[in-house]
Amino acid sequence: MRAEHQLKAFEQILANYDGSMPLHRFLPSYFKLNKQMGSSDRRWATRHIYSFFRLGKALSTQNNELRLSVADFLCHQTPSLIVGKNFPELAEKTEVLFADKLELIKSKFPDFSLEEVFPFNQHLSEDMDREAFYESFFKQPDLFIRVVEAQMETILRELRTAEIAVEQLSPTTIALNNGTKLEGILKEGSYQVQDLSSQYTGTYFEPQKWDKWWDCCAASGGKTLLLHSLEPNLGLLVTDLRESVLANLDERFRLAGIKKYQKKELDLLQNNDQSLHHYEFDGIILDAPCTGSGTWGRTPEMLTFFEPRKINQFSTIQKGIAQNVIKYLKQDKPLIYITCSSFAEENEAVVQFMLDNLPLKLDKMELIKGYSQKADTMFVARLIKT
Repeated sequence: MRAEHQLKAFEQILANYDGSMPLHRFLPSYFKLNKQMGSSDRRWATRHIYSFFRLGKALSTQNNELRLSVADFLCHQTPSLIVGKNFPELAEKTEVLFADKLELIKSKFPDFSLEEVFPFNQHLSEDMDREAFYESFFKQPDLFIRVVEAQMETILRELRTAEIAVEQLSPTTIALNNGTKLEGILKEGSYQVQDLSSQYTGTYFEPQKWDKWWDCCAASGGKTLLLHSLEPNLGLLVTDLRESVLANLDERFRLAGIKKYQKKELDLLQNNDQSLHHYEFDGIILDAPCTGSGTWGRTPEMLTFFEPRKINQFSTIQKGIAQNVIKYLKQDKPLIYITCSSFAEENEAVVQFMLDNLPLKLDKMELIKGYSQKADTMFVARLIKT
């Protein structure tokens, strides 16, 4: 009966979710409206719905209950009542290696294909290890934080005292289990939540003391914070299309010790000479709006609800922004182009467009293969104005 109860809860959520908002925002509002669900019900429902979406479009001819059973078996190393109900012979094999799990599923469903987990594979960047990328969707990505190197030992000690599992990856980077609550354990401002791949993009910045830099699509300000950690003595301009986003930057920057910066609300697809006519920058970070396909391990519902037409829409936006910001960059200075996308049309193709149409030469570029480290997949390129 408990398995049927869990299955009913899963089916009700699935029937009510249409992909119009991220799943992590939908679930709290759904649970708030369905107060009869206890903490155990909510926990299992969350596990099941996320597992289900991690299967992408694989086994799409099977019913939802069987697809959920396959997905939960592949995603987790702890038993599930629904797996036990439908695949009792697999219930005691949840701890075997993922490769062995795949073989067990393929023996039951010969038409199972990893390629169908990510149904937009024809758009992937050429340098992608496709099988490893597809497999990564069955693993919950880690939570990563960036800290000041001098404070690393103190922060590690505080986390371990709180009995939180930690792994130090570099002098400034810590990996934790996703969902780890840090409030009340670490001092506010002593760390920045930032994906491992996002932190790596900083190796492309190379700022010099007293430079003037522009983070032109600042969003939550993560790249500016990273830039400031590399060189605190910079002139900074942060801009974004959304005023509400910029309003949240002040507190983050205050906690990080960033005192001197300017911020402007700008639509970078328009001519902004009236606001920027006197600006010249030693570096521009273009962390471009994109599909976010490199982060879908965190939002696996996108495997089901994403519309492929959006790839070209974002590519057009990225090219338009690049054309409009390049005139404010000094000669021989870098434009850092970044996406959290796995699609060639948003990555290599946009870089090629810039090389063909703008006064830029390529210094270096890289697909950041976060899928091998339970992190996001990203793309970064450093281009120099000629």
